[in-house]
Amino acid sequence: MKTLKLTIATLFISAISVAQLAPNQEAKTSIATQAVKTEVASGMKWQNETHDFGDLEKGKPVTYEFTFTNTTKETILLTNVKPSCGCTAANYTKTPIKPGEKGVVEATYNAAAPGDFHKTITVTTNEEGAAPKTLIIKGSVK
Repeated sequence: MKTLKLTIATLFISAISVAQLAPNQEAKTSIATQAVKTEVASGMKWQNETHDFGDLEKGKPVTYEFTFTNTTKETILLTNVKPSCGCTAANYTKTPIKPGEKGVVEATYNAAAPGDFHKTITVTTNEEGAAPKTLIIKGSVK
């Protein structure tokens, strides 16, 4: 009788242990599946993705317009344009860009500190699964 009770208790504990592992396994699989999602290339065709201002005079801000064309079949909206630091300001097309239309991202560097600079502007759109685009401005303040 004692052996029978011990066997039943062991089976019960084993059943509970297996039941507890299943949800954790599913959660791990779900997280792993989400991490594997890949980003696709944007449907925006940029005229230039990098601009070199060359040598600049200290204290005189400079601006460059990055232009792009919507080469998709959908309307694109720039949802976020973020410079890498406070020394760079960005302005951009805020209206929806229809297929075939052009838009701009304007980057202004304040050139207040002497030395070389390499700054980025990250552009995010409403495109499904598209990776953000990184635009670069660089130069040297004398």
